[in-house]
Amino acid sequence: MIWDKAQDLGRLIGQAPEYQALRRAESTLRDDKETVAKLEQIQTLARQVDQVVATGQMPDQATAESYENAVHDLETSPVGQAYVVARANFEKLMTKVNQNITEGMEKGATSSIITLA
Repeated sequence: MIWDKAQDLGRLIGQAPEYQALRRAESTLRDDKETVAKLEQIQTLARQVDQVVATGQMPDQATAESYENAVHDLETSPVGQAYVVARANFEKLMTKVNQNITEGMEKGATSSIITLA
């Protein structure tokens, strides 16, 4: 029963306008060669920063600035901005979904009525 409800919830989330907008934004992002190159640069710089931080050090200023500039360029580009907005809206939806699930769990845990369906 829980798995069926989870499938139903997943189907409904997949049909939500927020999810559809995110999928479109992701597709547009993947199709834009300049944006893909910027994402690859960000990932490379993020790995470099992570490796330095893992050793207990701070990244050099040039690497940190390069990373910040690349993220800023991505977020301010039309394609990047559309993705950021779509992602934020989807995350808001999922936060509300999770809050409702938590409320349901709390009600279920305190309820003396046992339901099987």
